[in-house]
Amino acid sequence: MSIESEMIHVEVVYALPHEQRVFNLVVNQAMTVEEIIAQSGVMELYPEIDLEKNKVGVFSRNVKLDTTLSDKDRIEIYRPLLADPKEIRRKRAEQAKAEGSADPVTGGKKNQLRKED
Repeated sequence: MSIESEMIHVEVVYALPHEQRVFNLVVNQAMTVEEIIAQSGVMELYPEIDLEKNKVGVFSRNVKLDTTLSDKDRIEIYRPLLADPKEIRRKRAEQAKAEGSADPVTGGKKNQLRKED
């Protein structure tokens, strides 16, 4: 097997609210996700990335750092959530109940077809 046939093309992607960085690399197919991220240089540009805390994925599917990739795969480094989506929905529902814009029985939107007692 020649050296060229052992090489694959991959991307490493890191997105911030107002910026997205894409690193295109040609790497050995035996390299792991962690090794490819280190080789990309993304961690030097963004020191806040901590692979112990930040999850990584390939095309929106979470993967472990020891995963090997296929040609044309895209590694995505995910930022931690600023707020828990479940907590935000719970607070919004409580606020709607307090304002009277929520159905008192279900907690959801008021059903216009339901008869008031």
